[in-house]
Amino acid sequence: MQIKTDFLVIGSGVAGLMFALKVAQFGKVALITKQGIMDSNTTHAQGGIASVFGSLDSFDLHIRDTLASGDGLCNSEVVELVVKNGPDRIRELIDLGVNFNINEKDLSDSESPQLDLGREGGHSQKRIVHAQDMTGLEVETALVNHVKKNKRITLFENHIAIDLITFSTRMKRGLITTTHEDYCHGAYVLDRKKNEVKTFCAKITLLATGGTGKVYLYTSNPDVATGDGIAMAYRAGATVADLEFVQFHPTCLYHPDAKNFLISEAVRGEGGILIDTAGKPFMEKYDPQKDLACRDVVARAIDTELKKSGDDSVFLDISHKDSEFVKKRFPNLYEKCLSFGIDMTDEPIPVVPAAHYMCGGVSTDMYGKTDIHRLYAIGETACTGLHGANRLASNSLIEALVYAHKASIQAVEDFHTLDSNSIPDLPPWDETGTTHGDELIMVSHNWDEIRRCMWNYVGIVRSDKRLARAERRIQNIQHEIREYYWDFKVSADLIELRNIATVAELIIKCAMHRKESRGLHYNIEYTSRDDKRWQKDTVLRRPFVG
Repeated sequence: MQIKTDFLVIGSGVAGLMFALKVAQFGKVALITKQGIMDSNTTHAQGGIASVFGSLDSFDLHIRDTLASGDGLCNSEVVELVVKNGPDRIRELIDLGVNFNINEKDLSDSESPQLDLGREGGHSQKRIVHAQDMTGLEVETALVNHVKKNKRITLFENHIAIDLITFSTRMKRGLITTTHEDYCHGAYVLDRKKNEVKTFCAKITLLATGGTGKVYLYTSNPDVATGDGIAMAYRAGATVADLEFVQFHPTCLYHPDAKNFLISEAVRGEGGILIDTAGKPFMEKYDPQKDLACRDVVARAIDTELKKSGDDSVFLDISHKDSEFVKKRFPNLYEKCLSFGIDMTDEPIPVVPAAHYMCGGVSTDMYGKTDIHRLYAIGETACTGLHGANRLASNSLIEALVYAHKASIQAVEDFHTLDSNSIPDLPPWDETGTTHGDELIMVSHNWDEIRRCMWNYVGIVRSDKRLARAERRIQNIQHEIREYYWDFKVSADLIELRNIATVAELIIKCAMHRKESRGLHYNIEYTSRDDKRWQKDTVLRRPFVG
């Protein structure tokens, strides 16, 4: 089955939804998402969106904080672009019906109520625009409502992309070969309900598939975060960069019945203190900012404390704050913790680090363009240069909003230069000679082995020896997957396994290449930062396949 559209958007988080709404004014949009439209990292984002609105704040301060967090690898031009465009994107969300918290002290001034601003680690001022502690859900819900009402956007839920289709694509049992001057013309997509591969033909394709958290055993991410966009772009010949910089959130809830539940950065921003099992604060040993240090510092501090003590978790304590304040500021967190028998107003919360955010991704320019023509990437899938070696808290959603805006402008310009014959005849998906998989244990076993291997050897603290072990194991798994992949019909589980294996291999390659410690990449054999040799991006590109 072939589906033709002007714009193909792969992913339904804030980046993909906002881009779709903007370009739908100029053409037809096909929006595909591999589960339901609400199943994205955005929906799970608690803390908020960093943007300058406070009277004591400034663009220069936000830029300075972002550069400091990025540890020497941020693109200063991109940082300035995102920070200075941030307030307009927040106002745009308000116009679309997003209800952010308002400072109650300003309610008497009905003409200009002020946004209630929180503060998080690494920020020198209060600048976190939020909707209670469910900001992502509020933003996602508002955007989904607009998308569903837009007659120019066709939604394809439960559709998972397999591979991009480029101009030089030649099919032989699904094998894609590319040149380095490719034009993207869409993607092969599996309809999970019908178990049918569809050919989506598009003039412009956008990757907004989110992050890579499921590559690791412990993650704050939902099950959909399997690095699909990064893996597909790399296989198609696009450049990827800085994949060694995986952000581990310091505070995920530690409980046997809790899955992927994040304790927001904002808890520390509102006065939460990290303590050990004896009730003793420990962050003062690691950073002058103590509990408001950047995430990489806090995650390594917790990892060190756990290794020294042998304990299963540390604790985040905000019970010293007024209980009514805590309940009102963190209603979702309070209720969720209570469901596990933890009253955060009266006792500390057990927490551990978990894989949270990928700072690297598909390399793009200032407009979200990749080095494959007519292919864009935005959101966590992309490496824009904003985050550098470590993302500043709550800079992710503002980056997604700003780049959705910038990418839509450029994509529409590109679209208007194309004629109706700009998409060549595309070959259908070829599964000749394949059969239905009869060894599904291969998928589940390798899925588990990859995630454990990455957690144990390519986690918060790394070494050359650990990375070499990981590389050998992932190479063996990749060989098994390739043998299996070309013999059997594709399934969603197999597609995701193939993608996390690809992303795992790329993370390992990038980590092995960087012989220093910087930001989120910490190698015990190179414990210092080396600006003379390594103040540069780690860039990977798939070798040409003829």
